[in-house]
Amino acid sequence: MNAHPDHRDLGRAMNIFTSSPLVGSGLPLWLPGGAAMRYELECLAREIARRDGCQPVYSPVLGKRSLFERSGHWHKFADDMFPPLDDGSGDPLVLRPANCPHHAQLYASQPRSHRDLPVRYHELAAMFRAERSGVVTGMSRVRQINLDDTHVFARPDQVGEEVRRALSSVLEVFGLLGLDVDHVRLSGRDDSDRWLGDIRQWEDAERQLGSALEEVASPAGLSWRHAVGEAAFYGPKLDVQFVSPVGEEQTLATVQLDFNQPERFGLEYVTADGGRGRPVMIHRGTVGAMERIVAFLLEAHDGRVPFWLAPVQVCLLPVSAEEDVSRAVEAAHRELEAAGLRVHVEPDGSLGNRIRLARGRRDALEAVVGSAEARDGQVTVTDPVQGSRETLAVPEFVSRAAAAARDRGLRICLP
Repeated sequence: MNAHPDHRDLGRAMNIFTSSPLVGSGLPLWLPGGAAMRYELECLAREIARRDGCQPVYSPVLGKRSLFERSGHWHKFADDMFPPLDDGSGDPLVLRPANCPHHAQLYASQPRSHRDLPVRYHELAAMFRAERSGVVTGMSRVRQINLDDTHVFARPDQVGEEVRRALSSVLEVFGLLGLDVDHVRLSGRDDSDRWLGDIRQWEDAERQLGSALEEVASPAGLSWRHAVGEAAFYGPKLDVQFVSPVGEEQTLATVQLDFNQPERFGLEYVTADGGRGRPVMIHRGTVGAMERIVAFLLEAHDGRVPFWLAPVQVCLLPVSAEEDVSRAVEAAHRELEAAGLRVHVEPDGSLGNRIRLARGRRDALEAVVGSAEARDGQVTVTDPVQGSRETLAVPEFVSRAAAAARDRGLRICLP
């Protein structure tokens, strides 16, 4: 085993993803193991968004070039976008590099009162980056990014509360993923002229971000630091930083304030005194990009991801092909699957070799059934991560495993 796990090796061993020269580089194909992880992550993302008051929306992956010229993406990121698709209209279609311009149009689709805000849109959406073939790699740098993406349109006085809400959800999610936040970075502007928006607006926004950090990160024991000049061009942000197994610092979640797009698209709401107000757009990524978070999880856990995410949660291992053992394994298989668990039966070859196969796949639990277990309606369960082993009645094992999956447990309690 490598000193530092590589998600590409783990992806092959665990049936997570593959690639095809006919499909193209930077376009991974999700295999059943990866699809199981992605499904669970998407369910978590939708659940958190719904709890936080976000409304689900859908938008197309294409938009007219004029949309991205208006948003500023064409000017800033044209080199990272795929060539336009000429539809004969004189305003060609473009694969989107970001989802926010579409969400801005959803906000603009009807008049808004100050009482309607905040408006929160959530979408698990694809966006595209024209990465060169020489730099794409595995799942960590790809050309299609499937993003857990929320955009909040808020009054200026609501920004602090929305940032606190978003940051609290981010920290909750990464706890469920078994990942330790290294620190949170408040990325602000410097004294140059490359930032959009009024400097007073920036100062107020950075103050609100700092207050949110004091209220959420500090009580959780998380350190944070101010990073001058690291903001997005359209507003300051909070970057949630992690350290990879090879010691590289990575941003896995952000909460970003955006003054640019509400201005460019003329987004407004009617204020309490009947005037016109400009909302602040808040970009929040809670789970983040599916490809990137799966790659990071595989490497951070050496494939031993939290139980609720494991592609194979239980590997059933019959000791022999005797009829009573086979019937017992089939019955256990049915009960486990009926409880919603992901189960694999490994029937052929020596038991030692089959256990090695299960461990190579990083199956979460190994459940051995021999003649004694078959007679007594039991399984002998091993958790390779915790080094624990217990013989349990099948209904008790099913109950514990199902509870751990349902409650998004990191590991199952065996003893």
